[in-house]
Amino acid sequence: MNQQEIREIIIQELPSILQRDPEMRAFVIELYGKYFADKKETESRFDRLMEEMRRDREEQSKQWAEQHKLWAEQNQKWMTVQQTLEENLKAIQALSRKHDGTIGALGARWGLHSEGAFRNALKGILQEFFQVEVLNLTEYDEQGEVFGRPDQIELDLVIKNGLIIVCEIKSSISKAEMYTFERKAQFYAKRHNQKVDRKLVISPMVDQKALEVAKALKIRVYSSAEDLDAQEFV
Repeated sequence: MNQQEIREIIIQELPSILQRDPEMRAFVIELYGKYFADKKETESRFDRLMEEMRRDREEQSKQWAEQHKLWAEQNQKWMTVQQTLEENLKAIQALSRKHDGTIGALGARWGLHSEGAFRNALKGILQEFFQVEVLNLTEYDEQGEVFGRPDQIELDLVIKNGLIIVCEIKSSISKAEMYTFERKAQFYAKRHNQKVDRKLVISPMVDQKALEVAKALKIRVYSSAEDLDAQEFV
């Protein structure tokens, strides 16, 4: 019997021998066990590998969470800075417009600029920031109710949300002019059979006595269009 025949017999018979003979099975395991990991060792290695993978995932998730938190904090800081810059810019722009209005009022009063240019500038601010419609009305007072004799009457009308607001926009206003504005409002209400909801005066220079008249006549006075409360138009 040659080696090939012996080999074929071993391959054919060995599995059944190992199943029947515990001693032979133990001998084979002892002889070749050092070359192969047993089940317990294999499971132990697998468990260690899974534990390492789990720790790696947890560490990676922790790093991602920390990075996301850092990005969120940086984004919040940037949004806060951006909002602050926008608010400061709006405040500067409003202050600049207010100062421009005051300078324009002085120029109109001293004859350096026209009163009409000053009034148009303030009306533009009203329309842009409060989304109102500003109408300039010119009518003739045949009975002389405003000036005591027949004359042309000019006044500004602000309309929004069904409100009728008679408005006087002037570079400066005196006590007498405040009374004149009140008569203009009464003239408009009578002529058009309309209820005047509010009376507003926008002027950076208002005489102290004129303020007293305005308070008595329930005329609201603002030094600039930026000072107006949005609730005036609600």
